[in-house]
Amino acid sequence: MTPVAESPPRLSELSDDERSARFARLQQRLLPVWSALRLNQAGESIVVVPSVTPDSTQGGAAVQSLEERLLFLLLLLRQPRLRVIYVTGRPVPDSVVDYYLGLLPGVIPRHARARLHMVSTHDGSARPLAAKLLERPRVLAHIRGLIPDASRCHLVPYATTTLERDVALTLGIPLYGADPRLLAFGTKTGCRRLFAEAGVPHPLGYEDLHDLDGVVAALADMRATRPNVAEVIVKLNDGVSGRGNALVDLRGLPAPGSADERAELRHRVEAMAFEHPDMRLEAYLAQFAAGGGIVEERLLGAELRSPSVQLRVTPHGEVELLSTHDQLLGGPSGQSYLGCRFPADFGYAQAISREAAKIGERLAREGVLGRFAVDFVVVRDGQGSWRAYAIEINLRKGGTTHPFLTLQFLTDGAYDPVTALFTAPSGREKHLLATDHLDSDLLRALSIDDLFDVAVRNRMHFDQARQTGIVFHMMSTIAELGRVGLTAVGDSREQAETEFRRAERVLLEEAGPPPEPALPPL
Repeated sequence: MTPVAESPPRLSELSDDERSARFARLQQRLLPVWSALRLNQAGESIVVVPSVTPDSTQGGAAVQSLEERLLFLLLLLRQPRLRVIYVTGRPVPDSVVDYYLGLLPGVIPRHARARLHMVSTHDGSARPLAAKLLERPRVLAHIRGLIPDASRCHLVPYATTTLERDVALTLGIPLYGADPRLLAFGTKTGCRRLFAEAGVPHPLGYEDLHDLDGVVAALADMRATRPNVAEVIVKLNDGVSGRGNALVDLRGLPAPGSADERAELRHRVEAMAFEHPDMRLEAYLAQFAAGGGIVEERLLGAELRSPSVQLRVTPHGEVELLSTHDQLLGGPSGQSYLGCRFPADFGYAQAISREAAKIGERLAREGVLGRFAVDFVVVRDGQGSWRAYAIEINLRKGGTTHPFLTLQFLTDGAYDPVTALFTAPSGREKHLLATDHLDSDLLRALSIDDLFDVAVRNRMHFDQARQTGIVFHMMSTIAELGRVGLTAVGDSREQAETEFRRAERVLLEEAGPPPEPALPPL
């Protein structure tokens, strides 16, 4: 009697542990897929699912703009046989797609367009894209049908949560990113523990806190260790781009260990200044209780900067140092990510790279895969040397990923971690200045076509011959949010700055109200 083949399980029939085990087996396929990349073989493809987890204040338009940050991956279509399947919540306007295809060097746009499949859930709500996909089996089946050869395909996420894991399981393709079981290394508590284990300098502080009493006790211990601590930052474990941070001022308190110290500390914590302007104490403490957090000293000095190091771990377990950036921060207390400069200042680029390499090796031993970044604070008093302190690990793509890879894909250049320089094949250095937050209500007056018109008329568009100019991103919601992203590329730090400031000025001038027209003759 012929045995009846057991039918494969459905995702809904598997427990979380069973899903994790199945995902681990699926990830074993990543090594041959990785080895076959860029061999110009038939059937190569990637599925891009740029899913983000919005906070409570971000609407659907903001989520869509973040999903479009990875559209630079369309530049991979320069590989003549690669198929790209790009998924978003709302449909991406054709004009935006054409813009990216027009940047492709040495490729006929029509040929590239035939290998690109833009897929939308037609759901513009402020929820993770991966969750929207899992609610739509027909869309997932459509994506599966677009994959020419599952053995030569992998999923490219923005971040990896259990949602992205489940999308990968449903599509039957491996995912290039950290296993969700390892994401604890990217929490604020996990970061501090890993820094200590790796011997990487980091600020004085305490981790794994869950309530107000724990924060107050930690502050008392910190003051006992270092009585002159002036400011501390309370951070939610899963806060992103500074949004989960709050500043506590410790100046003018009673002496450490005095009878009334704890009461005064509690009062200061209850009055902490939130980086997110709409946050309230009750809501913050509820999030702190649910997910935990840390408190650490805010480093101060005559000169203070916030660089980062970008690395990746390949499926072969190799740690590659990709780039260094100086982050541009803003917000109420200067903790919110706005943009970046590349490369980072030579005065500390090599030092932070050495410390980041220690962290990368540690993460690789744990089995972490994919791109990640290590954020630092560097401090200098007077004319002395810079002192570097690791702040956090971002086990995902971040705000520095798309500007750097845009530059790399457009120029074919490479970053040398020894010299801390990026050089194009022509031998010219390349520098960039980028932002996700060119914000102004004036920009609401511009359509996408208006934006392109302004760029062309004012000769801001990226010039392939000179390999300098402006590349825009996060464009489709410009009229709704009054926001656009841009990356300015130059042959020097100064040229990139000049290109950026000119583009900023011209866009705001062009978006301004036109002069009142003269009345028609009677």
